[in-house]
Amino acid sequence: MTTRFTTLAAMLAAPLALAGESPLVFLEAEQFATEGGWDTDQQSMEQMGSPYLLAHGLGVPVKDAETSLKFPRPAEYRVWVRTRDWVAPWNAPGAPGKFQLLIDGKPLPATFGTEGADWHWQDGGTVSIGSSAKIALHDLTGFEGRCDAILFSADPKFAPPHGGPELAKLRRQWLGLSDQPEDGGSFDLVITGGGIAGTAAAVSAARNGVKVALVQDRQVLGGNGSSEVRVWPEGHTRQQPYPQVGEIVDELVPQKDKTSGNAKGGAIYADERKMAVVRAEPNITLLTGQRVMAVETAEKRITAVIAQDIRSARRIRISGKLFADCTGDGTIGVLAGAEYEVAKEKQMGASNLWNVLDASNAAEVLKCECKDKDALSLSMSQGEAPAPFPRCPWAIDLSDKPFPGRKSSKGQWGGNPLANLGGWFWESGFDRDQVNEIERIRDLNFRAMYGAWDTLKNVDGLYPNHRLGWAAFIAGKRESRRLLGDIVLTGSDFRNGTVFPDGCFPCSWHIDVHLPDPAFAKGHEGEEFISRATEGKNYQYKGPYWAPYRSLYSRNIPNLFMAGRNISVDREALGPVRVMRTTGMMGEIVGKAAAIAVKHGTTPRGVYEKHLEELKGMMAKSSKAAP
Repeated sequence: MTTRFTTLAAMLAAPLALAGESPLVFLEAEQFATEGGWDTDQQSMEQMGSPYLLAHGLGVPVKDAETSLKFPRPAEYRVWVRTRDWVAPWNAPGAPGKFQLLIDGKPLPATFGTEGADWHWQDGGTVSIGSSAKIALHDLTGFEGRCDAILFSADPKFAPPHGGPELAKLRRQWLGLSDQPEDGGSFDLVITGGGIAGTAAAVSAARNGVKVALVQDRQVLGGNGSSEVRVWPEGHTRQQPYPQVGEIVDELVPQKDKTSGNAKGGAIYADERKMAVVRAEPNITLLTGQRVMAVETAEKRITAVIAQDIRSARRIRISGKLFADCTGDGTIGVLAGAEYEVAKEKQMGASNLWNVLDASNAAEVLKCECKDKDALSLSMSQGEAPAPFPRCPWAIDLSDKPFPGRKSSKGQWGGNPLANLGGWFWESGFDRDQVNEIERIRDLNFRAMYGAWDTLKNVDGLYPNHRLGWAAFIAGKRESRRLLGDIVLTGSDFRNGTVFPDGCFPCSWHIDVHLPDPAFAKGHEGEEFISRATEGKNYQYKGPYWAPYRSLYSRNIPNLFMAGRNISVDREALGPVRVMRTTGMMGEIVGKAAAIAVKHGTTPRGVYEKHLEELKGMMAKSSKAAP
């Protein structure tokens, strides 16, 4: 395996400035030399043109992000910080995401993150700076403050554009980056999306002699099944009559046991296990921290994808013969003009799973993944177990409302009330665009989480020694865009047991479609955050059900495969196919089909039309790595 990355050392060693009478120095927040306790959030790059830093401290201020900058000359600089008040879209009071900008250790007078519902440049006033300065983002709350970029201008009349194409163009100009991407290589198969589906596709193709590029916008593999999101992969692998299908998935994902589940400790999601499997494959070039922002096409075929490094903003062109869209959102297909569908009615939402811990329990503190673990351990060792939590007037007010985990609540869940906090059913965005509004959807999940914990701690007076332990800031999506293939698999196909001659991956999960739970919807209409799964005989079928290969390639982009929740299904059929062990088996089939397509110089459709028996023969052979 080859791994590629871009270093920031050269960029941070010299002024990022435009020379002239009025110097201008630009700093992307994600390019800080050390991020401290801030996290890089890339989920909205298509809307913003850039990632941003997020102070995801669960109510405890995170460590400073720090860097050093050189300036063209000493001057009085006006400082602009691109940020927003993230609760302003709800007209909520309190501006929880407050932070300061420190210049050589001294804070500017302005407090940032306190105004504006939209991303914009907040004026930080002026400051005298010499030939260099130490810059730091200083979080004040731990409640999701965010910073996109910082701009220093010696022209007191200059005001940067707040967004749009003008700002996108200026970003690259200010960073000294070309509009033309660098050569990222040429491959037989270019896979975008390093979740379980994309990773399995890469390994499957590589083991069959295909030269593969695997492009992933995070530094870990697994997507929803990684330690960043923590959804446990469901579905049954290795089913008859093709028990070899699923062997790669079983290499990537541990078998389920009593420690498995959603929102558990990060180690059980086995990030390193997935990475080790990929690293062992010499035919895979792994491109982590790269988000595909554009595609190039010729005669309706994709010829290349353009990926942007989420830290340096450098762009590369990755060329290929075949492409696989494993993004979940159908990003590559939509950019290339592939036909697709989105739900016309309420769609399934996204979850940001979370959990709590007992600060008086030594075992739980030892396993804590909190950013302030050292302070927490010290407090516990000194017998200071109480864990107060501040009031959150900006969160959803649940003081007089039911929610899962509140003792008076009844719903689809039972058992220990604490076990009902932060589960899969904490889900929102049913009426929102899951691609273009994902920041707002995720933020509603945050407001629900903080509102529930505020209520339990400060209204109900419960859990004095408990605190928020972990929460995902990357949203775990279930549904967005579905690319259309030669067959659109339907819920009725599952119920009726429709047999397809090209059945190639087994489905075992029920027809699981989520909608807002009416038991918790009152007062939250249009902004519901608790879901209910479909139940009853109408949502069951006799499994395993072998879904058709023709749902795994685009009907109108001849060299595009897909694997994951963006394959060719209707909304009901999405329910059983979207779980990750199943999507991983899709990836295995895509990898095998890609090998056949490369061998015969054909298309994904051509594999079905002329080489289906060869594909079935490969499905009957082991996919395990050679000893």
